[in-house]
Amino acid sequence: MNKFKYYFILLLAGISLVSCSKKDDDEPVVVPLRDYKTQYDVDNANIEEYLKTNYITVNADMDVTISLITDPSTQPSIMSYLNSDSFPKLLLRDIDLHGIAYKMYYLVLREGVGTSPMNTDGVVAAYRGEYLSRIEKTVTVPSHLTTTFFEQVLYPNSAFDLYGAIMGWSEIFPQFKTGTTSVNADGSNKYENFGAGVLFIPSGLGYYASPPASSTIPVYSPLIFSFKLYDFKRLDHEYVISNGAIVGTPDGVLDINEDIDGDGYVRDYRNTTLYPNKPVNPDDTDGDGIPDFLDSDDDGDGYTTRFEITKPSGAPVTGVSLYYPWDPVVDNPATPNTNESETFGIPRKPTGELTDPAKPESIDNPRKFVDDDYAAAGRKRIHVDNTYPYQKK
Repeated sequence: MNKFKYYFILLLAGISLVSCSKKDDDEPVVVPLRDYKTQYDVDNANIEEYLKTNYITVNADMDVTISLITDPSTQPSIMSYLNSDSFPKLLLRDIDLHGIAYKMYYLVLREGVGTSPMNTDGVVAAYRGEYLSRIEKTVTVPSHLTTTFFEQVLYPNSAFDLYGAIMGWSEIFPQFKTGTTSVNADGSNKYENFGAGVLFIPSGLGYYASPPASSTIPVYSPLIFSFKLYDFKRLDHEYVISNGAIVGTPDGVLDINEDIDGDGYVRDYRNTTLYPNKPVNPDDTDGDGIPDFLDSDDDGDGYTTRFEITKPSGAPVTGVSLYYPWDPVVDNPATPNTNESETFGIPRKPTGELTDPAKPESIDNPRKFVDDDYAAAGRKRIHVDNTYPYQKK
């Protein structure tokens, strides 16, 4: 899959396409973007036909081959695994996008035994991609579906950011888990018991009318990806646009810790093409429309999150960072010459005694932090508490 971070969302914001053909030999022909619901109905019908007319074979390493059924008695269709009690298991996920309810099929070959990424994490995954198309009937050949290979990664060496991926990836990868990792004698990683599956993606959850220019994928193509989820990396996504380029400005709080409702998904509902009927965002602390994972000031108090989690002079300081981590962290054994141990996490608003007990609490007379402010379970951390730092009058 081409790595076009953030551009999927930007490309879908357009409402029309300009064809390479011309009218009167000099005017470009504007081709309206297809209706999302109409295209989804076509895609879904083709995907369901494909699932009913093909079967899978899977080896011990979770390599999957999909073939046309020639003997139904020995070759169960992929569709026959729908909601199976055992693996392989074909499942459906409801995805609300473009004002319609997509139902996306995905096949679970193995769930995995480790931890699930969230939809904006970076995943280390091997995969193979094909697109689905229909060949129209001729005098000698009936109408039929075919797949065309376009990309494969067998040995991934870096994490792929799901926030920059097509929606079919970012919505389904959190439904799988990683496995176990060990190191081979040659220094390479050995992955076992990882999650593995196959995605059947309607074009509206793929590239739709804007496939990568470097690819051979036709517009409005459903996609089929087989994959193995080896590992993932937690990411921090705040950014700004500078001179037309995206520049990362992470606030120091990982996306996983800005998933307020804890469902493994964070979303930006500001794009009205993607979300014409946007709901209230459960992951937007200050309700300003910018979800916390993209908001440099989560609580809207005028102080950036980065400022609020900076260790002030005189505060209890351990570890090598200038900023408080979400929670205390232990030393990294891979760096024996550096002690990264951090015994304090992001604190809540201080609850200790006032600096001057004779005066009321204020920005000039704050309370002192006590140890429990840095570690109490369920504490409301200062970067999501708009009463800290204390507001100036």
